[in-house]
Amino acid sequence: MKQKQNFATSTSITSTYAGEFAGKYIAAALLSGKTLAERAITIVPNVKFKQVMKKIATANIIQDATCDFASTGSVTLTEAILQPKELQVNIELCKKDFRSDWEAAEMGFSVYDNLPANFTDFLLANVSNTVAQQIEQSIWRATASGSGTFTGLLGLLTAGGTNVVSSSNSGSIDSTTVIADLAALVDVIPAAVYGKEDLVIYIGTGAAKAYQQALGANYANGYNNLVTVGQKPFDYNGIPLFVAPGMPANYMVAAEKSNLFFGTGLLSDTNEVKVLDMADLDGSQNVRIIMRMTAGVQFGIGSDIAIHKA
Repeated sequence: MKQKQNFATSTSITSTYAGEFAGKYIAAALLSGKTLAERAITIVPNVKFKQVMKKIATANIIQDATCDFASTGSVTLTEAILQPKELQVNIELCKKDFRSDWEAAEMGFSVYDNLPANFTDFLLANVSNTVAQQIEQSIWRATASGSGTFTGLLGLLTAGGTNVVSSSNSGSIDSTTVIADLAALVDVIPAAVYGKEDLVIYIGTGAAKAYQQALGANYANGYNNLVTVGQKPFDYNGIPLFVAPGMPANYMVAAEKSNLFFGTGLLSDTNEVKVLDMADLDGSQNVRIIMRMTAGVQFGIGSDIAIHKA
């Protein structure tokens, strides 16, 4: 007879009681889902399976006037496919693991007890924040996607080959090179895009710190006396800099917000966490944490985007 295997999330409790419970749990700091929260790229909701995004390019359409209709120039239609990937979160906890914990009184005195209320609230918030972090990282992912991720913008853009312009600067981005790195990127921004209202340079956290240090290290006369005080403006020669926490180190991307897309079924799915007590279903003492969502990214016109990779 085959034994049933149970692949459940492991639970480990390390606890110390000192007087009364302070009412708070702590967790490691998480990256925020800043790119979506601040609408730094275009969000496309209600994508059930895939969405075909038509791209049109016209050239040489103006001609000398005549009395007749004379078709001239070219109209080229291409398309990009935005196909969000199905993702899920499945966590299982055993209520028995909490009986020996100093918060056991919150579970009630019955053998059919509940997960501690404070811990449940904390866990739900922590799961939502962790999902936001992983989606943020996946949005800018440069490598092929794996389980729990999807191919990110950098992966799609670099695979585009000739459609994306790359600057020639090389080496790591730090406070001594970041200004030159930005200048190299701006040099290859297509003329048709430069000056557009929603043009943004996306940078990672490391590049953002390097830029602040560069502005404070006697680089710009206006900041000579502000080396250690205050945040300097996040823009470069009038182009806003958006700090994307999920962007890998040594990358910078110049693009219009309207040319980068995040697709999902329902945006609320990315922050809705369900708790399922299994006691009434299978008689176990397990509690399951469940999320299901879809997420994916795509770009529109590759030739309008510039990438710098140090």
